[in-house]
Amino acid sequence: MKTAIIAIGDELLIGQVVDTNSGAIARMIDPAGWSVEYVKVIHDDADAITAAVDEAFLAADVVLTTGGLGPTKDDITKLTLCRYFGGELRHDPTVLDNIKEVFAKRGIQLNALTEAQAMVPTSCRVIQNRVGTAPIMWFERPDGKVLVSMPGVPFETLQMFQAEVFPQLMAKFHSDEHIAHRCVIVEGLTESKVAMQLDEWEEALPAFVHLAYLPKPGIIRLRLDGRHTDGALLQSTLDRLHAELCRRFADHLLADNDMTPEESLLRRLRAKGYTVATAESCTGGNIAHRITAIAGCSDCYYGSVVSYDNKVKVNLLGVKQASIEEYGVVSEQVAAQMAEGARKAIGTDCAIATSGIAGPSGATPGKPVGTVCIAISTPARTVTAAYHFPGTRDRVIDRASTTALTLLAMELK
Repeated sequence: MKTAIIAIGDELLIGQVVDTNSGAIARMIDPAGWSVEYVKVIHDDADAITAAVDEAFLAADVVLTTGGLGPTKDDITKLTLCRYFGGELRHDPTVLDNIKEVFAKRGIQLNALTEAQAMVPTSCRVIQNRVGTAPIMWFERPDGKVLVSMPGVPFETLQMFQAEVFPQLMAKFHSDEHIAHRCVIVEGLTESKVAMQLDEWEEALPAFVHLAYLPKPGIIRLRLDGRHTDGALLQSTLDRLHAELCRRFADHLLADNDMTPEESLLRRLRAKGYTVATAESCTGGNIAHRITAIAGCSDCYYGSVVSYDNKVKVNLLGVKQASIEEYGVVSEQVAAQMAEGARKAIGTDCAIATSGIAGPSGATPGKPVGTVCIAISTPARTVTAAYHFPGTRDRVIDRASTTALTLLAMELK
């Protein structure tokens, strides 16, 4: 089913707030075979909203709008849609009851401004917002096309879309087409090199299967997307093609499904019964953050030493002062001692260590901004490598973290 998303709000266009709703909605509807034809971000302006809705209905069967449903004067989406679809604003007692219930749970006193949110167009069907005060409005055209207007608050939008809106859309727009995906993650190769290796293979893909290249810093996701009315044929075809991709990139295979480097690392640690710790300097705890963001990681992740100062490296991790003086704190030798020291201090089987210059200052002769030394230590050996990651401070930290996680995951393959 073709879908268009319109995100409404001046705050989105000035960069004050990032539109996360559209991407999240797209990820929810994709597995069901629904395609997002485009996403448009517009001002809180009646003419802009009207023009965007006209344009959206030319390209899509379902139009989803987010934002502009609050109680303040700049929230004009409801009034604009009322004029667009016809009818008038009328008080809906069921909406007011819902608002009172939400406010009671939060211990907030109801006021006249909030009560005004119970005014809804007579041309819409209301879906009660169980986690907020702005009602969701379902408008339907004579030709069957639908517009659903939702709040802009991500928590409200996404919870209600998943629980109420999308199931109702699925019931109305039923499709016999089956959708399926397979994914592999490769590391250590450029996108162009991967594409060259797959050139002939990709040309021979069935017409109902598409290969997408989705590069991220340090890794490339290869995603097989398939659509077919024969579900069994689709699944068997994707299974075969997925296995072929895994064989082709066996030496660079980080994961055989869609997962992050940290998820892949945890899976391989568990497979071997290993535990891990981190010793971070330039990444400042980012590797630890990425690991601990995964529920259940405590079975194999023990802790971290953020050794930003040299004294911490020496006193807590056992790095030799002589090594710092001879090789510099940003060196493979120091990174190796950090990793081995973390294993000993925290009592784990494995460890990751980083030491580098994230910038924008701190460069030294022969070690420009972006220089990062990474070490991984396992029961078998300690491995080190030096890298240069261009870009901003945040990008250097992100690239270094991804590379470090990937290095240990590949070592445990």
